[in-house]
Amino acid sequence: MSAPAPPAHVDPHLAPVMEARPTGLTDNSEGMAYLERLPRRLVTTYLPLLVILAVLLFPFYWMALTAIKPDEQLIDMERFNPFWVVDPTFKHIHKLLFETQYPRWLWNTMYVSVAATVLSLFASVLAAYACVRVRYRGAGWVGAAIFLAYLVPPSILFIPLATIVQAYGLFDSPIALILAYPTILIPFSTWLLMGYFKTIPYELEECALMDGASRWQILTKVILPLAFPGLISAGIFSLTLCWNEFIYALTFLSSTQNKTVPIAVVSEFVDGDVYKWGSLMAGALLGSLPLVILYSFFVEYYVSALTGAVKE
Repeated sequence: MSAPAPPAHVDPHLAPVMEARPTGLTDNSEGMAYLERLPRRLVTTYLPLLVILAVLLFPFYWMALTAIKPDEQLIDMERFNPFWVVDPTFKHIHKLLFETQYPRWLWNTMYVSVAATVLSLFASVLAAYACVRVRYRGAGWVGAAIFLAYLVPPSILFIPLATIVQAYGLFDSPIALILAYPTILIPFSTWLLMGYFKTIPYELEECALMDGASRWQILTKVILPLAFPGLISAGIFSLTLCWNEFIYALTFLSSTQNKTVPIAVVSEFVDGDVYKWGSLMAGALLGSLPLVILYSFFVEYYVSALTGAVKE
């Protein structure tokens, strides 16, 4: 049976070479073959992943373990294995949920975080669009200045902000945190959205302008639907920062019922040099679960938006 003739567009001088070429290999089969060898995969892939997984999951394991340990096992580390529990108890979790105001603290944290995130995203979208798409002199310098504002540490800002909060009568109110958190959220969110807006082709806006659309219509009907991953990423970042923030909440809030989870757990379960480790770890674990669930649903959008921002 004769060999098939080479295609018409192939040089006849190359036909013998193409016929002698193995049919079961692709162009990059030999170059990627080292990844198929098990020993190398164990060293270069599985072992680093195992180490990273252990480092990331160990804090959650330790919090869960401490939350269900009886008091005597928390105190006596010599008689009991610190990495395991005997006769687990839910006394600490019951005390946290039903003998304290933890549900109220969790609601305060959620309310402040969501409100501050929405406010920051609204301002960041407008600022990022103005710096990237609206052509005016010094737009690049304005974007750089906004990002440099993110580098100012909160430990410097909380003293003047506390004076402003006290002057306007907002002390010991969640509104104080909602208005203060955007000062640390807007700069980074604006920089992140600027990088993502630059990846959207400008020709789409030109077509919309030719059809008579206004800048507001272009932003809401063209840019924002395409920038949904960037919005998700900026929203997750802002929500996480608000959820875990400590300095502003400790400075602006004093009454127990208005506190958020980070400061309430520390202030209510630490009495001098006495640490109620069971309830303390139970509160930290339950307080971190909403963020873990949020990241598990939107991690792909988060990574893609960060990649787009870093490219720019």
